[in-house]
Amino acid sequence: MSTNAPNQSNVLFAGVAKVLEAIRLDGATSQSDVVRATGLGRAAVAERIYQLAAAGLLETDGTVSQARGRPPRRLRLRASAGHLLVAALGASTAHVGITDLLGKELVSDAVPIAIGEGPEVVLGEVDALFTSLYQRCPVDPGLLWGIGIGVPGPVEFTTGRPVAPPIMPGWDGYPIREHFRERYGAPVWVDNDVNVLALGEWREKFARGHANVVFIKIGTGIGAGIISDGSLHRGAQGAAGDVGHIQVVNDPAVVCRCGNTGCLEAIASGFAIGRQAEAAARSGRSPLLASVLQRNELLTAADVADAASRGDPASTEMLQNAGRYIGTMLAGVVNLLNPSVIVIGGGVAGAGDVFLAAIRESVYRRSLPLATRHLLVTSSALGERGGVVGTAAMVLDELFSEPNLTDTLDRARNTTMSVPA
Repeated sequence: MSTNAPNQSNVLFAGVAKVLEAIRLDGATSQSDVVRATGLGRAAVAERIYQLAAAGLLETDGTVSQARGRPPRRLRLRASAGHLLVAALGASTAHVGITDLLGKELVSDAVPIAIGEGPEVVLGEVDALFTSLYQRCPVDPGLLWGIGIGVPGPVEFTTGRPVAPPIMPGWDGYPIREHFRERYGAPVWVDNDVNVLALGEWREKFARGHANVVFIKIGTGIGAGIISDGSLHRGAQGAAGDVGHIQVVNDPAVVCRCGNTGCLEAIASGFAIGRQAEAAARSGRSPLLASVLQRNELLTAADVADAASRGDPASTEMLQNAGRYIGTMLAGVVNLLNPSVIVIGGGVAGAGDVFLAAIRESVYRRSLPLATRHLLVTSSALGERGGVVGTAAMVLDELFSEPNLTDTLDRARNTTMSVPA
């Protein structure tokens, strides 16, 4: 027999991921829907549906209504077949959750962290949070199928390790994947936090149904997640979207935490706005911010947004300036990638209409007319939920991708994935 002959089981399995994607993501609810969505023959689809049902991943739920003829079975993913553990880590907050196999939250929480304390401390806190979630979960979550972690820095996706993250001292090269895999015995994926937020918006809210989307997170740092032609674009090494370190001013006095000068993050991030607010308060340019500083001993972008809403001219100017710098950067992104939706998220995204209007004005003014003809620039609708939703989406996409689906179904059949003791 020729060594080049295809393995029969591989041939049968080749379309299973397509069938599962049609049901999970494309809304197919019957065998006929799956045939139309995948282009596979009816017999091939029937075989793949049988394989997925035998693995416990598909179930039928009544019938699909139609004008005449025998009603077909309604197909759906059996979301209760297991669960995921997910954690989206920011510079100062961790959003953690347990979700089912459709990414629906069963229980979640958000707690303060300090990412600069290092991986041993922070990941130990995440382990404790996962234990707490199990104790509070209102239903039996079943088998543990996978774990997803988002972190606020560049990640080499193939290894799950951060690479020289500017705001994560001590994390460079840390084996995050191995930490959780050894503890829980389940597959683990790690990505940049902005990538998972982009996935969340793409799957659930304004960006759903759009093939080209840019999500920009404006918080302690600034980063972008890019959906290009219906796929998350990570780049060659996983560093795509690090727009916070694009130079926007030629001023050696504007020093960024990455070590370079003139970066967008150093002039328009939440950290930068807070620093500018303190300078305005101490110089007497903003008596309102000075009174807040006297009470709190620290100013944040949220304080600036509140002061702007109360008519403080200095605060309004700071938000407008930050918005213009961000919008100018995004105009370059629009001219390069031509997205149909830009979603603004992160803590500073809640700074109000003044901030968003400044971003929009710069984007539309500096981008090519064709690129902005149908462009929507909007604030995130997911808010704090985005990290959990997006991290779960990342894990599910990987678990059910064609390269990984054989292992996923083998684990499901062997029922070796369980809740840790």
